[in-house]
Amino acid sequence: STYIASGNVVLESDKGTEEISTLIEKVLPESFVLEDELIRVLVLTREQLRAVVDNKPPGFGEQPETYHSDAIFLIGIDAAQVIPRFSPREGVDTVWPGDGVVYSQRLSAQRTKSRLNKIMAAPEYKLMTIRNWNTTTRLLEIADSSPPPPR
Repeated sequence: STYIASGNVVLESDKGTEEISTLIEKVLPESFVLEDELIRVLVLTREQLRAVVDNKPPGFGEQPETYHSDAIFLIGIDAAQVIPRFSPREGVDTVWPGDGVVYSQRLSAQRTKSRLNKIMAAPEYKLMTIRNWNTTTRLLEIADSSPPPPR
């Protein structure tokens, strides 16, 4: 099933994540007119997505009225590699490294002063995909509501 129009797909398969990524990356340019021929797809197992949610920093995503919280999923790069690129603004942005993810939180009242947009100019940006925390947790709910793939 799909969830909102930002490329989120929940599916069941007995194929591995790399095989699924390769297949989707091949089929997308054949099926759609795209701005860039180089398409990077991130496929996570249910367990990997659960780990992102379960291993969030304490309190992360728990005050949506105060903070904008995002999971920045990394494609083939480590969080330690990209954390220096964020240069968070003190009192506005906070970032935490995770396993295959960077957790980013912005003070909502000061979000226009956030430096999160600066990451878009970094070459590593093409190796990231950002989901707000609500979308991230909703995708896990959808994945958890479907039966596990056959073994």
